[in-house]
Amino acid sequence: MATAHTIDPTQVLTLDEPLTLDSGQTLPLVEIAYETHGCLNAAKDNAILICHALTGDHHVVSDHPLTGKPGWWVRMVGPGKPIDTDRYFIICANVIGSCMGSTGPASLAPDGEPWAMRFPVITIRDMVRGHVALLDSLGIDTLHAVVGGSMGGMQTLSLAANFPERARAVLVLASTARHSAQNIGFHELGRQAIMADNSWREGDYYGFEDSPEKGLAVARMAAHITYLSEEGLTKKFGRRLQDRSEKTFGFDADFQIESYLRYQGISFSNRFDANSYLYITRAMDYFDLAEEHGGRLANAFRRSRARFCLVSFDTDWLYPTSASRNVVQALNAAGKPVSFVELSAPYGHDSFLLDVPALDRVVAGFLG
Repeated sequence: MATAHTIDPTQVLTLDEPLTLDSGQTLPLVEIAYETHGCLNAAKDNAILICHALTGDHHVVSDHPLTGKPGWWVRMVGPGKPIDTDRYFIICANVIGSCMGSTGPASLAPDGEPWAMRFPVITIRDMVRGHVALLDSLGIDTLHAVVGGSMGGMQTLSLAANFPERARAVLVLASTARHSAQNIGFHELGRQAIMADNSWREGDYYGFEDSPEKGLAVARMAAHITYLSEEGLTKKFGRRLQDRSEKTFGFDADFQIESYLRYQGISFSNRFDANSYLYITRAMDYFDLAEEHGGRLANAFRRSRARFCLVSFDTDWLYPTSASRNVVQALNAAGKPVSFVELSAPYGHDSFLLDVPALDRVVAGFLG
């Protein structure tokens, strides 16, 4: 039986002007890959910007061109779904620094060679600057809403703080206003795994037959553990052996969880660029919305006219409920309308991507 696949709807915007970054450097020749779904109305006031997470991309609904897998949020976005494409014009852009069409370390620099580690270090706010440039090109002054989970949630908060006139509603899922020492530590583990791979070549591996796939796979394995919960891992894998009845007394993947993590690492290294992983994790580590606004988080939201909704999950230990409560308290201090809910789900941090019916109801209700 034939399988239907969505044609890749990727569009690419080339910015007219260089992009000035938080580092003080300027990024020339900026391209932003994005996709849209639904129809923009005449008033251009029904647009929703969806911001993706660290390992995500703009293929929020369409099939991934490399893996063939459905879009990463196809359960949430579409006709009649919580983010309803019959009502809203959906925009999802690949962040700068990534490797799925937007300008990043693998892109060509003005000299015609890949940027590699010459690419300037970027921040979450720089990513949002790219999003705002895209909105300007589409003629959209104010979004109906901006929505994001994990790193996508950081982008939504940054947009609300730094471009307060650009969104009427802000929906933040399983996210935080700053990266903790533990978060930074896990990212550093991943970066060191990549840089310790002999094939990394100080970042100049483009054009060679081999790339730092092993290091990137280990980075992905370490990170993937943080996206899950002990409850979920125990239920799904426990201490069950993988395709065998006895332990091998060696270092093969005896346990199902070992085999699963190795698969996750290998499949990720086949679709993602190692240098992009370095740059994006560094951007997340630098993220501290209070630091950007005089050391007080409430100051970040003083000028916002949006209403906010924050959602956390009880098994998420990467960005726990306390991180969302910290943002809610800051919004309250700033006198902004905010709702908050902690949902129960066994999936850990990844709960915002998985089948949690209560989240569907929250999203649909908030977007109204």
